[in-house]
Amino acid sequence: MRREYHFDYQKARPNRFVGRTGDRVVVVLDPDISAVFTTPEAVNTVLRALINTMPEVKHKTVRKSSSRAKQELA
Repeated sequence: MRREYHFDYQKARPNRFVGRTGDRVVVVLDPDISAVFTTPEAVNTVLRALINTMPEVKHKTVRKSSSRAKQELA
C-alpha cells in the first residue's frame, strides 16, 4: 500500500450492520414514503397486497445467444 494511504486502524470499529439482514434485502425509501410506512411490516404488507392484485407472469427461460446472432449484431 502506498504511503499516502496510511489508515489509522486504532479508530476503526466493527461494522454493526453485518449479519443483521440475513436473507433480507435492504431498500432505501424516499422520505415521503418512509413517513407513511414506518416499519418493515407495513411496507411488506402493502407490497404483498399489491403483488396479489398483479396478473401472474410466466417467466421465459433465457437462451444463450448463438454465434450467428452475435455476428449479426457486430
